[in-house]
Amino acid sequence: MNLLKPGDKAPEFSGKDQNGNTVSLSDYKGKKLVLYFYPKDNTPGCTTEACNLRDNYSDLIDKNHEVLGVSADSEKSHQNFIGKFNLPFPLISDEEKKIIKDYQVWGEKKMYGKAYEGILRKTFVISEDGIIEKIIDKVKIKEHSKQIFED
Repeated sequence: MNLLKPGDKAPEFSGKDQNGNTVSLSDYKGKKLVLYFYPKDNTPGCTTEACNLRDNYSDLIDKNHEVLGVSADSEKSHQNFIGKFNLPFPLISDEEKKIIKDYQVWGEKKMYGKAYEGILRKTFVISEDGIIEKIIDKVKIKEHSKQIFED
């Protein structure tokens, strides 16, 4: 399997958001999409990352960027996470990890010297016509929004 890279067509996806609504890549045609993958709702790093996007959401919208988060958490977990931190963007529940695997964000991670498989924190900026413009492999959770606009 070839790794996704800028210039590639973004893999089409469809999943359920926190309210059970189906969300697809095609829903964002005509807008740039910040598609970010994160390991788990309500964990310190993921909360910091989501709140950074929330705090800079109006700047993202002003620049024609929509935000969509994806993790393997349930719709109910996403509802709680959104409500607790007042997140203004949807979160897809990918419990089967189909989108996660299509975007190649499932892989080996290390914590406290132990290796394990999990969701890699990664962001894709997708153009209005579905082409990957940018991939952020090393997300800085406190500066995520800034990274989206850096060259």
